Amino acid sequence: MVMTMKNLFLTLFLFSLLLHSSFSQPTMDGAGLCGSQCSKRCSKAAVLDRCLKYCGICCQECKCVPSGTYGNKHECPCYRDKKSSKGTPKCP
Repeated sequence: MVMTMKNLFLTLFLFSLLLHSSFSQPTMDGAGLCGSQCSKRCSKAAVLDRCLKYCGICCQECKCVPSGTYGNKHECPCYRDKKSSKGTPKCP
C-alpha cells in the first residue's frame, strides 16, 4: 500500500510537470535581453505596446537594440536597415 501511494504521487507529480510545460510560453534565446533593451528603447514612446512589439521583432532578428530612446541606429545596422512593406523604418 505504501509503495502504491509513492508510485501514485510520483506519477501525478510527473504528469503535472508535463502539463505545466505544455502550457508554458516558449522563450527564445535572448528574449530577456531583448525585453529589457526594448523597455528602455520604448520608455518614451507614445504607443508603448506597438513600440515594444516591433522592437522585440527587430531585436530577435538583429540580436541588438540601439541605445537610448531615439536615434543611435548606427549602432545596429540590421535594426536600422529593416523596412516595413511600405518602405518606412520597421524598427523604433
